[in-house]
Amino acid sequence: MVDSSWGQPPAPRGEIGAPRGERAAERARTAAERIAARATATGERLAARAAARAREAEERERARAAAQRHRGSGRRDVVREQRDTSGYAMVVDAARIRALAERGASVAGLAAVFGRAEEEIRRVLDGTD
Repeated sequence: MVDSSWGQPPAPRGEIGAPRGERAAERARTAAERIAARATATGERLAARAAARAREAEERERARAAAQRHRGSGRRDVVREQRDTSGYAMVVDAARIRALAERGASVAGLAAVFGRAEEEIRRVLDGTD
């Protein structure tokens, strides 16, 4: 096979395409534009990721605050009052005193809660109740 240009007179220099210096300058220009576009895209992508992280952190903070918020009955017209427990009977038995002492309650604390003398609590704990 023979190329179709064979047998044709040679083309004069400089007529094929743009001159060599201009092509190199054009390639450099397009490369610089590509680099600038890539840098801009990277900057935008990083800014978008930072904004997304900030939104997620804000949403997490809002969710955490909502989880810690005291939830009422939903009725604004009802005023909550402290329940009067003065008439309730306190169950005071040796097993309960021993169980609380095993959990770390002090003798003075048990005596104050149950309304008994410390000596009486000590006798219960010693087993001489």
